[in-house]
Amino acid sequence: DDALASAAMQFAPTLDQIRILTPDKYLAQVVRGDWIIQVDRARGRVYNQAAVVEKFGVLPSSIPDYLALVGDTADGIPGIAGFGAKSTATILARYHHIDDIPTDSDDWDISVRGARRLADRLADEFNDALLYRDLATLRGDVPVGTPDDTAYSAAATKEFAHLCAQLGASRLLARLP
Repeated sequence: DDALASAAMQFAPTLDQIRILTPDKYLAQVVRGDWIIQVDRARGRVYNQAAVVEKFGVLPSSIPDYLALVGDTADGIPGIAGFGAKSTATILARYHHIDDIPTDSDDWDISVRGARRLADRLADEFNDALLYRDLATLRGDVPVGTPDDTAYSAAATKEFAHLCAQLGASRLLARLP
C-alpha cells in the first residue's frame, strides 16, 4: 500500500491522471480531485474525491483519522469504542483530524449523538487514536523510480508458463493475452 501511495504521489506531477486499481479503503487517502483516483474493479466503482466524500463522509486527507476512530478489523486497528461510521464522519467532516477535535463536547459546534461520551472516550484514548492514525497513514516516500520504470510492457511468457505449471494454474496461463 505504501508503494502504491508513493508512486501515486511521486508520479502525480508528471502524469495527466493516476488510477489506483484496488478496493482497499486505505488508498482512498491518496485520492486527489479527478487527478488521482481509485478504481474498484470488482465493484465497478471509480472514486474521485467527491466519491470518497460520498462513501465515507470525509475528505481523503481525513481517511487515516476515520480509520483510527472507526477501526479496521482487516488490518488489526481496533478503533475507539463508540465511534461508528456516522458519528465519526460527522465529527471529521467538521474538524478533519483527531488533534483538531475539541476535548470538551460543549465546544463542538456540531450535533452528534452521545457527544459527551465520545469526547470523554477520545480524551481517555487519545494517544491510542494517534497511534492508530499513524498505522493507517500511508507513506509517500517509498523509492519507486519513475513512471517508465514501472510501466507494464508484457508478461515474460516463458517464465510465466513455468510458474503456472509449478502452481498447477493452467487456466491462469490461458488468460494471458
